[in-house]
Amino acid sequence: MPAINVVLYQEQPGVSPVVDWLRTLNATNPKAFDKCRAAIARLALLGHELRRPEADYLRDDIYELRVRLGSVNYRLLYFFHGRTVSVVAHGLTKEAAVPAADIKQAITRKAAFSANPVAHTFKGEINDV
Repeated sequence: MPAINVVLYQEQPGVSPVVDWLRTLNATNPKAFDKCRAAIARLALLGHELRRPEADYLRDDIYELRVRLGSVNYRLLYFFHGRTVSVVAHGLTKEAAVPAADIKQAITRKAAFSANPVAHTFKGEINDV
């Protein structure tokens, strides 16, 4: 299967919650940031074929990239747009299950992206973070 184009979700031009989360993570824990960036690269490489322990299906077409560093669990919530695009919509640090509110936020972002992909695609790159 060909590589997947991974894009980052933005609320409005230049405002991306996942980019902001990644920037904060890079500033506070560069090693965790590097692992999250590597997980996104694996998503781009494997797309729909990515499975546990690296990724898992949550619900309502929302998936999670699973990153662990020490005792801390980092999650990047994403969804697919067609067969060739994966949209990383949300980042969080979790202790137990992914909170329902975070999943709901990702579902809302999926609906917004589906309605207008161009308006909700962050124009920068993950390396720009």
